[in-house]
Amino acid sequence: MAPQDIAKRAAACAAVREIEDGMRVGIGTGSTVAFAIDALGERCRAGLRIEAVATSLRSEAAARAAGIPLVDFAGLATVDLCIDGVDEIDDALQAIKGGGGAMLREKIVATAATRMIAIADASKLVGQLGAAPLPVEILPFAESFVIAAIARLGGAATVRRAADGALYLTDQANAVLDCAFGPIADPAALAAALSALPGLLDHGLFLTEIDALYVASGGDVAKRTRIAPR
Repeated sequence: MAPQDIAKRAAACAAVREIEDGMRVGIGTGSTVAFAIDALGERCRAGLRIEAVATSLRSEAAARAAGIPLVDFAGLATVDLCIDGVDEIDDALQAIKGGGGAMLREKIVATAATRMIAIADASKLVGQLGAAPLPVEILPFAESFVIAAIARLGGAATVRRAADGALYLTDQANAVLDCAFGPIADPAALAAALSALPGLLDHGLFLTEIDALYVASGGDVAKRTRIAPR
């Protein structure tokens, strides 16, 4: 296993150990979460009793294959714990997410969670957000309008395409723009400006949702906790 995958698995397993009997658990999306799904599946097969909701069809299929009991989030108002990966994360536990295209569902479940735990290998740690593109989910109808609005905010938006060149669509059949802003000096101000745009359904800035981070380098895992409660 590659060193980065060893780190991802270590962080994921540390987070999964926080899950207790009777919890409702939000399962995120991405390569690091795949290790969490494997670890949680093992615990469920060993007798752990939980209900889980998935933030993407891909994670739902993986969780079902791992033997994790799933429920429909549409019938829930809250979950106890959400575990998800990040594209990058800073010392204040502010993150960019959405590389896997699931940020809208991820944002909903993260906000509904009593606690959210991010999991990452050390390569995802940054001093300032903005090295990674910032994804936004949009109504396809609003594509040109949102691209122009993002340009006025100082960003360059690119329409995400699938591997075959077709328009990439989320599980909600919406489009994704990957936006290059460079170093983001004021993430809160940018988040507010993006949220105010009609046709932009949500963005990948997760500024207050994350309560704790398990970050790993090799097999060594460190836990960081948000100082101020959300």
